[in-house]
Amino acid sequence: MILTISIAVAVGALWLAERSFAHLGFAIAALCFNAALILLVVADLERAILLSAILTIAIFGASRVKYSHSGLKLIVTDFPLMFAGTVPFFVIQYPLAVAAVIAGGIGFVLAAGAASLYVTGTPVSFELRVLIVAVAFVALAATYRISGGPGAFQRIAAQPRCFFSTFIASLLDPFSWRPVGGLALIDIASEQLPLMPPAAARSPDSPDIIVIQHESIFDPRIYGLPVEPLVEGFLSPPAGRSGHLNVDIFGGGSWQSEFSLLTGLSSASFGSNAYFLFKRGVGRFKNTLPHALAALGYKTTLTSSCRRSFLNYDEFYSAIGMGERIFTDDLPAPFDVDRFETTNSDAMFLDAAVAAHAQRIAGDAAPQFLYLLTNFNHGPHSRRLVAPGQFEGERAFATASLPDTQYAEYYARLAETAATWSKLKTELAARFPERPMLIVHYGDHQPVMTRRIEAKLRLAADPRRQFRTFYAIESLNDRSGRLAAGRGPDLDIAFLGTVALQHAGLPLDEVFATRASLLAHCGQAYFASPSERKRQFHRTLVARGIIDLA
Repeated sequence: MILTISIAVAVGALWLAERSFAHLGFAIAALCFNAALILLVVADLERAILLSAILTIAIFGASRVKYSHSGLKLIVTDFPLMFAGTVPFFVIQYPLAVAAVIAGGIGFVLAAGAASLYVTGTPVSFELRVLIVAVAFVALAATYRISGGPGAFQRIAAQPRCFFSTFIASLLDPFSWRPVGGLALIDIASEQLPLMPPAAARSPDSPDIIVIQHESIFDPRIYGLPVEPLVEGFLSPPAGRSGHLNVDIFGGGSWQSEFSLLTGLSSASFGSNAYFLFKRGVGRFKNTLPHALAALGYKTTLTSSCRRSFLNYDEFYSAIGMGERIFTDDLPAPFDVDRFETTNSDAMFLDAAVAAHAQRIAGDAAPQFLYLLTNFNHGPHSRRLVAPGQFEGERAFATASLPDTQYAEYYARLAETAATWSKLKTELAARFPERPMLIVHYGDHQPVMTRRIEAKLRLAADPRRQFRTFYAIESLNDRSGRLAAGRGPDLDIAFLGTVALQHAGLPLDEVFATRASLLAHCGQAYFASPSERKRQFHRTLVARGIIDLA
């Protein structure tokens, strides 16, 4: 009777965690293998199967929480992030989710403890237990191979199914256990690509360059939703260039977009290490946007809306050429970091960051590169962060377009960002009329909330839509006419830094000149492009030590 109940619970747990027949055979083999391992300890099948089912439910619960907030399922390589300074950030951003995880963990311990203490079964001899483990392992390996190996599960990483099997597959993926001392490029040719000659400057001066990464901001027009003039002017400056931006991520992992912009590479090219490049990539990238600008006499500065302890930002940004790195716990009064972290308001952060930049450049004729990282529109959008009474008209406009409270909150935050930048842009232009400036805005990824938009609008399937954000390039105090206004081409984020240098009229070294030539071969997709020249370019970068994989 107890064995029947245990099997029934295991069947229910499997279907809850998989919700698909696609990899059900592998999931069954994984649950059985876990039960076999547990059997070595508890000695009876009843408890072993029940405990394996409880473990399956726990893995599903943790994966479901991650998926709800990042759009990706849980894999084993996520765990090192817990020790990289991200826990305080998650607690601040997702207090309810963190509480749910803690409660779920306590529930798992209690359920496992109760099953171990109060469920009894028929003892199995040690010899038979060892044989069961061996048979279960063979079945696990065989079904893993039949399922298609790691590639099959990576292709469905953003789909809400196969939660349990995806996690177990990541455990079996040898790349998950690659020593942290090395990296691997997964789209690299055996032959090298000769580098292009350097490209000469197209402008006599060197404008200040300000690049702003806007957290979780996308263009609502991608989904057919209207925008008001304020927001339209932000996303598509009438005197600037703008278009869709293809990114590698959805729902989270902003640092992967940062990496792509600054190195001119796709984070996806590094496979399972894509999530950890800020840790494992320190000192490995010798030709970056900050390096190139520093070589042209620019002073380079990062100003981040996170604290210095977040992830490995300070060390990584120092290694890629950011001469000065400012974090929220460095910004001077009246900026209050504790108050700021209750909302991550762009009005607060951008005002303080641009004020610090203005003070720094006053009286300094050297050209400046400023990279700003915002965090205001980060999910969840179930939290109302825009101050009461502010941007209520914009919230009502969004609600009329799509009756969804989360989209209305997203749009209200976007409107606040647009209004803040409009004010600061005017102030910068007035205060430094003799300093030409090139401004680049872009969205790092879409928030998970956009899945609600797709469902409510019943849009036709488009696997690339969730990886589109926006870019906008505009100039201040520019009399050279270096920037032609109008709709620009859709770009991949790996090309955005190179395009910024081109619009600034700056010279390109042989690496950036070669990357610029790849635009015609790769179009709006870098990693997804089948271009052999791109793969050969990667081989050249490795062969010349510009990327260190050792």
